[in-house]
Amino acid sequence: VKDLVRKFGDFTAVASTSFDVKRGEIFGLLGPNGAGKTTTFRMLCGLLPATSGTLEVAGLNLRHARAKARARIGYVSQKFALYGNLTVLENLKFFGGAYGLSGNKLKQQIEKALQQFELQPQARSGDLPNGFKQRLSMAAALLHQPEIVFLDEPTSGIDPLARRAFWYTIGKLADQGMTIIITTHFMEEAEYCDRIAIQDAGKMLALGSPKQVRQQAGTGSSSDMNRAFIAIVEQSRAHQQEPV
Repeated sequence: VKDLVRKFGDFTAVASTSFDVKRGEIFGLLGPNGAGKTTTFRMLCGLLPATSGTLEVAGLNLRHARAKARARIGYVSQKFALYGNLTVLENLKFFGGAYGLSGNKLKQQIEKALQQFELQPQARSGDLPNGFKQRLSMAAALLHQPEIVFLDEPTSGIDPLARRAFWYTIGKLADQGMTIIITTHFMEEAEYCDRIAIQDAGKMLALGSPKQVRQQAGTGSSSDMNRAFIAIVEQSRAHQQEPV
């Protein structure tokens, strides 16, 4: 990502943002509401075109090869976006087919997903508890073995045990070389990330490991991320309000 800009009319949602994400890295995007993180996230996924700047995903320029790039990524939205009236198996068959899987390959990937996420194939998707809906969404996003997975507030609305199980799964995927890009408003979850970026008012305020970000905040490397996050955002806003 280099000099990424997104404007909506005269409003600049993302202002000249640059960063990179390494293969096998868990990268977190953090920011308050209206910070620009969702807009940045949607551009990274290929769901929203950039106004200007360079954006490459899985080595492909999204401006010129969006379809090819999107074939290499998985995406899990904040809200359950699969078909609630279909069974778990029917959803996996549908989305596997949408990713171009068929025959034995599709069957093998579905069996792997059912086992990995402990899902019952004949369960009606809309009746699943939130934690299992999240598992199903992850299973569908991973069917085509993407290089990069984008997760938008994936632990919102699920209980602490389900959140812990989710992060265990994410850690294993990263260990296998998959790249994870995640947005979250749970500051303690930032500690699971290899690196994080904090945005506010469309600008990048901090980028680095959780320890580096805490040090930048001036709250001490041993302080919690919530304090560091608040300090960085408040420092930036105070600076913007200073008279020129």
